[in-house]
Amino acid sequence: MQDEQSDIEVLFAHTREFVESKAELWKLKAIDSLSDIVSTIASRLGIILILSIFIFIISIGAALLIGEWLGKNFYGFFIIGSLYGIAGIICYVNRDRWMKTSVCNLIIREMLK
Repeated sequence: MQDEQSDIEVLFAHTREFVESKAELWKLKAIDSLSDIVSTIASRLGIILILSIFIFIISIGAALLIGEWLGKNFYGFFIIGSLYGIAGIICYVNRDRWMKTSVCNLIIREMLK
């Protein structure tokens, strides 16, 4: 009888260790997935920041060039500003398809990796 209780206690101890190990493994996998997601988003934000600065500087140059061609500098800024306004409206209309879906897919892909 003592031997059977000992076996049951050992079985419960092993089961408890297994459950604790499995919980620790899930926690580590979640941390790994989260760190992948954060690093991917951070790197993409860095690239977006650099490209934004590049586009900003090119836009100023293009506005000055167009303004010089038209005779008044502010004409070039109005034209470039209008182009950005049209691009902004197009992005706003398609924001769910272009931005929301792609970000959701990125997060899901990283979580399932």
